[in-house]
Amino acid sequence: MKNRTQALITFVGISLLMYAIVFGKDMYHNSRFVASTTHQKNVLTSPAIHHTDNTQVVGNRIQIALILDTSNSMDGLINQAKSQLWKIINELTRAHKDSTAADISIALYEYGNDNLPVTKGYIRQVMPFNTDLDLLSEKLFALTTNGGSEYCGQVIQTSLNHLDWSESDSSLKIIYIAGNEGFNQGPVPYTNACSYAVKNNVVINTIYCGNYSSGIAEGWREGALQGQGMYHNIDSDQEVVLVSTPYDQTINQLNLELNNTYVHYGAKGKWNKDNQLRQDLNQDKISSANSASRTLSKSSRLYYNGHWDLVDAYNTDNNIINNIDVQTLPDSLQTLEVNELEVYVEEMNEKRISINRKIVELGIKREEYIEHASDSLGKDNTLGSRMIKSLKRQASSKGFTFK
Repeated sequence: MKNRTQALITFVGISLLMYAIVFGKDMYHNSRFVASTTHQKNVLTSPAIHHTDNTQVVGNRIQIALILDTSNSMDGLINQAKSQLWKIINELTRAHKDSTAADISIALYEYGNDNLPVTKGYIRQVMPFNTDLDLLSEKLFALTTNGGSEYCGQVIQTSLNHLDWSESDSSLKIIYIAGNEGFNQGPVPYTNACSYAVKNNVVINTIYCGNYSSGIAEGWREGALQGQGMYHNIDSDQEVVLVSTPYDQTINQLNLELNNTYVHYGAKGKWNKDNQLRQDLNQDKISSANSASRTLSKSSRLYYNGHWDLVDAYNTDNNIINNIDVQTLPDSLQTLEVNELEVYVEEMNEKRISINRKIVELGIKREEYIEHASDSLGKDNTLGSRMIKSLKRQASSKGFTFK
């Protein structure tokens, strides 16, 4: 009897041990999917890259971390980023894999600015991976230049540690770092940061603001080679010229109608709605062509605002109308019954679909016009053109196509 009892205890113990091992592995695996985007780690001591994934879109994910030098001499670079944002977004809109639209998210960092804390290496995460395009525009237009000390290795390492990178090898994960000082400055060797990126399937593209050979001498080409990316040089002082077309005025008029279909809700709904208009104005100050480019992005699938727009939110979840705080709606809608509000939202949705269809049709004609007009323009040696060039090449290696 004693031997049977001991045998039973041994069997149960082994079973529990095996269960703990298997279950423990599952717990570890699942824990990697719930990390917060605001979780911070020490840039010099973090042992592992920060990962997160949504299994529904993991194979079609494109993540881009844009790292911009905001030291004194970089006003031209920042202006190019502001004026070419929507050109880049419109290219990303076309990205597909296996006939499925790509899931796009963009993060933004600045470095080399003396206004930033020296204790953090003059580095700031302006925005984590995000799909809010108006927020990205707002953050870009808020950037200012000053200083400074540019630590490329440290800012690359920081972005690897603090951003929620996909852990899937089939995702496209890219860092674009732009600047004009030596690539080897700072406490973190760029070779270490680049090696760390490659181990986690993150590609590093370097963009030197200046002469091609000077960028090589400053280590920017070597940084791209170490990061298995592409080295570019640009003229950061070159003024970006978007081609004006006969379709811009009509597209921009449709944008005014499109804005009227947005219905703000939630604690920050009104602020986000106002920000939509502020970012329209930012592009309009540059040129009518820039405004048209932004409007085309707003008519695309990437321009989704379910966190503040009731129409987008309703298309994702019809029940949201039953759960919102009516006091956060526009004044004219606060007294509507639930069924009346639902009818109104559906009307705005149909109107938006119709307007977007018109914008897309004009956008096709606009693109054809630009293709012909571009033949007479000089070489485009700017941030946007270089980003698009490397993006398409590296996306194709992961099975993405641009329709």
